[in-house]
Parts: sequence; C-alpha cells; structure tokens
Amino acid sequence: MTTFRSHIPALLFLAGIFFLNFLARIILAPLLPAIEGDLQIGHRGAGALFLFISLGYCVGLLGSGYVSSRFTHRRTIIASSMAVGVALLWISLSPTMAGIRWGLILLGLAAGLYLPSGIATVTSIVVSSRDWGKAIAIHELAPNLSIIAAPLIAEGLLLWFPWRGVIALIGAVAIVAGVAFIRLGKGGESRGETPNPQTLRLLFAQPAFWVMMALFSLAIGASLGVYTMLPLYLVAERNFERSSANQLVSVSRFAGPVMLFVAGWMADKLGPKKALGGILLATGMATALLGMARGAWLVPVMFLQPMLALCFFPAGFAALAGIGPPQARNVAIALTIAIAFLVGGGAIPAVIGLMGEEGFFALGFVLVGVLLVGGVVILRYLRLHEETQ
Repeated sequence: MTTFRSHIPALLFLAGIFFLNFLARIILAPLLPAIEGDLQIGHRGAGALFLFISLGYCVGLLGSGYVSSRFTHRRTIIASSMAVGVALLWISLSPTMAGIRWGLILLGLAAGLYLPSGIATVTSIVVSSRDWGKAIAIHELAPNLSIIAAPLIAEGLLLWFPWRGVIALIGAVAIVAGVAFIRLGKGGESRGETPNPQTLRLLFAQPAFWVMMALFSLAIGASLGVYTMLPLYLVAERNFERSSANQLVSVSRFAGPVMLFVAGWMADKLGPKKALGGILLATGMATALLGMARGAWLVPVMFLQPMLALCFFPAGFAALAGIGPPQARNVAIALTIAIAFLVGGGAIPAVIGLMGEEGFFALGFVLVGVLLVGGVVILRYLRLHEETQ
C-alpha cells in the first residue's frame, strides 16, 4: 500500500500547472495601475476587466464536464494550460479594448477547464478520503503561491518589459508547461461526468449544493475579489507608490501556504462543517476591518485578512467533494465554482471598482466582510453525502 508521502511529487507537479493557470488570471491585478494609465480607463473599467475573465471562466467550468468526458481529465489539463498561453499571447498583441476583452474571455474559458479535472486528478492520485484535506492543501498551494508571486513577478518584469510583454512571457511559459505535462504528469486517466439531467437533478435537490455555492462565492470574493482590487485601492486611496503597494500585497500573503496546511489539518480533525463556521466568522470581521483601517492599523489588517481567507479552501473543497456520490463530484465542483467565481472573482471586484469610482472604495471591502459573517447562518443547512447515508 502506497503512503501519502509517495504521492507528493505528483501532487506538486500538478500544483505547478495550477500555479500558472491561476497566475494568468490574477497577473492583471498588480499591473492595473500601469494598465489604467496606458489604456486610459478608470477604476470602474479596471474592475470590469476581471468580470470578462470571470464570464469566460464560468463558461469554461460549465463546459469542462463535456470536455473531460471525451478527452479524460489528464488531456483536459494539458489542453487548458496550452489554451491559457495562447489567450495571454492574444491579449498582449491586441491593439484595441475589444480585442483585449475577447482575449480575457478566452483566457477565462481556457482556465475554467482545469479545476474540476485538477481536483478529480488529486483524488485519483490520493485514493483515501482521509488524506484529501492534506492533498487538496498541497494543490491549493498553487493559487496562494501565485498570489504571493504575482506582484513580485509584475514589478520585476516591468523593469524590462511593458505590461503587454509581461503577459506574453507568462503565456509562453504556460504553453511549455502544458507540453511538459504530456510526459511528466500523472493521474487523471479517467473521464469526467457530463452534467446530464439526472446528475443535475441529484445535485439541485440537495440544499448542501446551494449552500456551498453561496459560501464559495463569498470566499472567492474575500480572497481573489479583494486581492485583485487591493493594489489599486492602496495607490488611489491610500497614496502608496505602485511598487510599494505591490510589494506589501505580496509580503502580506507569505503566511498563506502555512495557513493552508493548518486549515487542511483542521478540516481533517474537526470536519469541514465546523472548520468553515469559524473561518467565515473570522474572515468576515478581518475583511470589514480592511476597509475601516487607517494609518498604522492598515498594514497588520492586510496581513491578517488573507491568512484567514485562504483557510476556507481546504475545508471548502473537502466539503464540496462530499456532496453527492463520487461520480457527480466533478459536476458539483464545476457548477459551484463557475457561479462562485463569476460572483466572487468578477462581480465583487466590479462592484468594488464601481464604488471606488463613486468615492466609496473602502465601503466595498466592508460590505464583503458583512456578507461573509452572514454566511455562518446558512451553514446550518449544509448536509454532506456521508451524513445522509
């Protein structure tokens, strides 16, 4: 019988693919001050860029089951990585806003194919459900490391390239990574489940499915939604220099990977439901404080908020994997994350940007915090598959 430790190299390589997938979607955040100046768009236009990515991502997630059911999870991961690279190259070469917007939609669509197949591949590599919390925590290192790295990569490459060159270079690396996974990647040989009417009825009939969709929307808003608008908020509202804002945002995320393993351990020990209650409450209060903090108080809150927000995902994905029977797992993930990313990663940044345009930038963060605290109330309706058997 193989041990969990023997699976770590395969999990880390898969996390590397996820790293590039996530980096491609968030690299615009530290580039926003430069993009605003070059394209002559305001805060509202800058926030709307993430809405275009989210629209494509939603479609990609919803269509991922059709792709993986025909080409296996492994081939879907390869196709996703290479298509992300092509989309980034398109964006870097587009001379008009219309071309950039279509490129962002394509980027989101290509990236959306990955996550259901990625999670399914993780659970195929690590068979025992008792180790899923730890395995998913390793996989979730990718988005959190990319959140740390994105501001540093952007600032480093901006010394040599314009913002378009930064995007093009990341696109080229994503294409190379997809080719490398053909030879070096493991797992994911099974085919996905298409969202057929029977599977959809099975999921829609469960209150737990709707609960997790709402909670993931809030969690993605607290992590990705806040992150994408924070550099612009610091520059426009708190008078930071762009380089200082990006460095501070990056450093404030350093504790994220450590907190992921703590959260994975909590999910395994306490169970996903109990862990989620405490995480939502703490994250909501910290997110509200992010909008209210001034002066010297702002920096410690910036460090606290992402540490708490990232803790949601190991417990959240463990709970999501426990909704319905195993054959419907990738469909539950695809549908939940599709809507959650559209709301949390697209609508929330757009609303924060719109409020910033109207002079209420800080209030946008407070509103997200209040909604997170309210998410604790709906946890009472969460019933996992194992509890109903």
